[in-house]
Amino acid sequence: MSSPKRRIETDVMRLMSDYEVTLVNDNKFYVRFKGPEETPFTGGIWKVHVELPDQYPYKSPSIGFVNRIFHPNIDELSGSVCLDVINQTWSPMFDMINIFEVFLPQLLRYPNPTDPLNGEAAALLMREPKQYEIKVKEYVAKYATKEGADAATDDSESDDEMSSVGSFDSTDEEPAGTMEV
Repeated sequence: MSSPKRRIETDVMRLMSDYEVTLVNDNKFYVRFKGPEETPFTGGIWKVHVELPDQYPYKSPSIGFVNRIFHPNIDELSGSVCLDVINQTWSPMFDMINIFEVFLPQLLRYPNPTDPLNGEAAALLMREPKQYEIKVKEYVAKYATKEGADAATDDSESDDEMSSVGSFDSTDEEPAGTMEV
């Protein structure tokens, strides 16, 4: 067994001992992540998509929030995370536990509005911090519930893993019949 494969298995197993993890395949899974205490994100539950490259741990994982979150450094629609330690300064010394116990909680505790992926959240945090906190709590109540995390779908999933029901294009075919009113 190759060393990177063993490292992936070890990291995922360690993560499973502390978090709810849903495996998709050897390199892709979802982690249920809770908002850190004493922040506006307290009580929130997010489904976080994790994809490990074949070169992991030498190359950083790709992570993103699946259900919506209002934060200056997280793109609201794609869930992409702007976090230097993952995007630029990743080290093989880090593991998946670091991401969920240190990096993501710190990102939520200490947003950086000067390097935003969500300009609206960054502007609100800088101009009206109390309104920012209110909006974060609204998003937590609306999108970051257990039901919201369960229902959240990942738009980055490949067509192989998704149902083909939504692929009907009405311009290609005539309707099968008409509906009587």
